[in-house]
Amino acid sequence: MTTALLIIDVQQALCSGEYACFEIGRVIDTINDLSARARKAGVPVVLVQHEEADSPLAHEAAGWQLAEGLETSPKDHRVRKTTQDSFYQTNLQKLLPVQDFERLVICGLQTDYCVNATVRQALKLGYDVVLAGDAHSTVDNGNLSAEDIIAEHNKDLKRLTGSVARIDVIPAKDIQL
Repeated sequence: MTTALLIIDVQQALCSGEYACFEIGRVIDTINDLSARARKAGVPVVLVQHEEADSPLAHEAAGWQLAEGLETSPKDHRVRKTTQDSFYQTNLQKLLPVQDFERLVICGLQTDYCVNATVRQALKLGYDVVLAGDAHSTVDNGNLSAEDIIAEHNKDLKRLTGSVARIDVIPAKDIQL
């Protein structure tokens, strides 16, 4: 089974200042451990970056840059997106065609937006998905704490299966690459 690792929106604007996600230092460390294991195993790593005009995530703005402390490699692939779904109007599906990549390991930001949308779309497209349950994060939303949002999404997403694919939610250290 061919696997790829997607790291979604681990960008400066979401990792520091007023929009910093819950436990972001620990999450970045967990992602770094996971991506180092992926690279060592020859698993492609895809860095997805969200962009939105006239915002801290405007293309090339300081907030759009990958987060300080996120370890990358020149061999990593990069995908720019403008919606929550990392597949929508991007080259991601061409980069990782389902006939060549059966499984996607997904981590990043934000749990209840881009991670959720991408996990669900990957399932819909026929990829088996492994969500690194401790390697995604978000912010409080006024009704729920970030910690509760993360737990709720881990619980809800692991229940989803499609006719040809499934979602597993596993701690990053237990993911086989």
